[in-house]
Amino acid sequence: MKSNRVLLMVTVFCVTVGVLLLAARWYRQREGARLAAVATAPNGQERLVRDYAPWKGAANGKVTIVEFFDPECESCRAAHPWTEALLQEFSGQVRLVLRYAAFHPNSKFAIQVLEAARLQGRYWETLEVLFQHQPEWGSHHHPQPERIWTYLPQVQGLDVERVRRELQSETTSRAIMQDAMDGEALGVRMTPAFFVNGKPLENFGQDPLRAMVIEALR
Repeated sequence: MKSNRVLLMVTVFCVTVGVLLLAARWYRQREGARLAAVATAPNGQERLVRDYAPWKGAANGKVTIVEFFDPECESCRAAHPWTEALLQEFSGQVRLVLRYAAFHPNSKFAIQVLEAARLQGRYWETLEVLFQHQPEWGSHHHPQPERIWTYLPQVQGLDVERVRRELQSETTSRAIMQDAMDGEALGVRMTPAFFVNGKPLENFGQDPLRAMVIEALR
């Protein structure tokens, strides 16, 4: 009797796990189809790429990667080398466009710093420094965003005092708000969220992202 009961419990467990996996797969497929429909709608491309958004890579590249990111997001920091590697591997063919999704408490301040540095042509260098020191200034248990000021001198050619003066920008506030509205319309609920030529990345990871880029280049 005991062995039969154990067997029954194992069977129920296996069936339950199987149902949950199928449900998760169905949900991902449904969400992927929904996001793709939104992104390819008449105003979908406008919501993906705004004229003011920072970008790098090939201006007329065959593939455009749009990333909604949060500078305080640990996963965004982890995924940052992925896009850098793709830009190098497919040089002249890929463009990366960054959009903001300020979900974390101190991300707006970090974005303001980035945009102020951008006025000096030091956006990408500043982003590298912020990601490098993110575990220190953006710790979930004890965030210290004010420490960002101590890291900015590492950005070669950046006038830190000018960043302080130009930190509060109405243009930056409007960009953050517009990005938030676009992200919500596109169904961005977590970061980083990637779109490759308008198609959302359904399975998060470096290999799936690279596979999407290769497929788009074909």
